Amino acid sequence: MDTGKTVDTARPVAVREGSAGRALVAGGPGRPVTPRWAVVRTAALTLFPLALLGMAFWIGRLVRPGADDWCFLPVVRDEGAPGMVAKFYLHDNGRVANALLVVGYGAFGVPGQQWYALVSGVVVVGVLWALTLAALGRAGLSAPRGVPLLVAATAAVIFLLATPDTYKTFYWPASSVSHTVSPVLACAAVIPLLRARSSRGRALAVAVALSAGIFIGTLSEETSVVACVVLCAVLLLGLRDVPGPGPVRTRIWCAAAFAGIVIGTAVLYSSPGAHARREQFGADAGSMFGAEQLVAALWAFGEILATVLTTWQYAGALAVGVLLGLSARGGQQGPDGPLVRRPLLPVLAGVLVFLVSGCLCTVITYPVFGTGVVTAARVWGDFLLVYVLLLTGVGALLGRELRARRWGARTVTAVAAAVSVLTCVGLAVPLFRLGTEMQVRAERWDRQDRSLRDGAARGAQVLPYTPVSVSRMLEPFGGHGRRVWPAQCVAEYYHLEKVTYSTRLP
Repeated sequence: MDTGKTVDTARPVAVREGSAGRALVAGGPGRPVTPRWAVVRTAALTLFPLALLGMAFWIGRLVRPGADDWCFLPVVRDEGAPGMVAKFYLHDNGRVANALLVVGYGAFGVPGQQWYALVSGVVVVGVLWALTLAALGRAGLSAPRGVPLLVAATAAVIFLLATPDTYKTFYWPASSVSHTVSPVLACAAVIPLLRARSSRGRALAVAVALSAGIFIGTLSEETSVVACVVLCAVLLLGLRDVPGPGPVRTRIWCAAAFAGIVIGTAVLYSSPGAHARREQFGADAGSMFGAEQLVAALWAFGEILATVLTTWQYAGALAVGVLLGLSARGGQQGPDGPLVRRPLLPVLAGVLVFLVSGCLCTVITYPVFGTGVVTAARVWGDFLLVYVLLLTGVGALLGRELRARRWGARTVTAVAAAVSVLTCVGLAVPLFRLGTEMQVRAERWDRQDRSLRDGAARGAQVLPYTPVSVSRMLEPFGGHGRRVWPAQCVAEYYHLEKVTYSTRLP
């Protein structure tokens, strides 16, 4: 992508052509922005989300198995990928792709859990970075070097850390692969479409869309719902009025993605594991969309929406989008393009996608969680990524509009930068507290782990176990010993016949 020589000829600019791509803000009133200071400023802003991500990755070393992990790890260790796939497909939930991702980190045991945050976090940032670059390139825009990374890193920290339960959203692999990584993988499937410039590239994009659809369909029901809503919105939005590949090519791509999701969902829905799960929770179509259940689910989504809309850190996504819009140059649409003439069209479409997809995700998860879905923030990620991207896009459109009208670009830039920094600082405080709690749990878990391994090595078959939890994670003998699950899985993990409830750590 050309980041240094594309000039927006539709209005005056305040920097020379050679330095335009390196200025954080161009076209604003006043003296030209010094390119060197623009680079320094962008680097300084990017340092905040990257430092926060580094802190989050370092805390990841404190992750220890809990809840479903106790049952996954023995299967992966003893039966490998075939055993894990069979467990999911035949008994648990039918999510074949989910089983494969569990094998991906579970094959390394506890270290795989500890490295998960780093690997998944890098994937999230990398996909959002590539998506930002691809979207700019497809729209014929260029941004100063470093700004796309700033956008991706800020969006990533907000998506991963702004939820009420960061541990289950980001650090707990069993939840993250289904509700945090899955929507990011769906976004990754869009990148080949945006990058396609030849018939071979477009064919590859269609193949990726089909394959990704099947994978997502067997990975997460909620992400599949969100993806279908997005695809419908793209088809209904009026493809001739948005920048991108031709309408026919986009329809073909959407059709391939939709077909893949349908195939994957059919595989999942028809599996014995999914049937058993529906029976367990009474989640058949009749009860799920019954009047009473539907009203309760809609009410629950209203409470979720209230929580999300009052979480001020999401303003950081809007702020970094404004910075992108102010700094982006060029544009195939020109100053009178449809997005500029009708900026509310994509904004309203995005809002509807977020509301509809969030509502549907709540409806299909309500039979499992009941009223607890209001506090089960780990299952919100499937539609919260849409919210983060929507805010970023709205900010970019706002920044472009302010730049076109030359309304206080410098002041807006300073405010947006301050909000971006404050967002990272605001997210760092609860992350530090969570890290302290995880440190305590890791020390206790390691102490008990050594005791159980030593006892098993001496030939013991029954040993005591003390619940060691963090962030309301389920542990054997939770609720003062009333909830036994997953005690038997713990016994299998340590090659024991049984573990008994104890109130004292060894």
